[in-house]
Amino acid sequence: MGRFLRLAFLTAPLVALLALPLAAAAGVVVVVNPKSGVERLSRDDVINIFMGRYRKLPNGQVAIPVDLPAAESVKAEFYHLLVGKDMDQIAAYWSRLVFTGRTAPPRQAESVENLIAYIAANPGAVGYLDSSDVDRRMKVVLELK
Repeated sequence: MGRFLRLAFLTAPLVALLALPLAAAAGVVVVVNPKSGVERLSRDDVINIFMGRYRKLPNGQVAIPVDLPAAESVKAEFYHLLVGKDMDQIAAYWSRLVFTGRTAPPRQAESVENLIAYIAANPGAVGYLDSSDVDRRMKVVLELK
């Protein structure tokens, strides 16, 4: 019995660590205001909007991309899933574009709650969240995997 308890004691932390990514990874979704008139965005649409290539929704409305703060882990996950870049690479990308005056980076939200409120108040806003944060004030238009 002592051997079993010792084994259980040693493996319990490992089992807990393995379960963490499953519990934490609800998924990253791209969201818009329900009044935007947009039902779906393609991955290319989202890349173009968030990487400053063009800022229009498929219906012609001006798109306002909104980033989460760097402290939010979902931001790093979003850019990794979207374009395969880490946050240092994204910062370098925006430094080059801003220096040349070609475009501006996405609007910066102060928090998840601030991003949700901004999307709820602006039909052209486009943001991303952990799917567990989505509520009736927004519409999911793309799920990133």
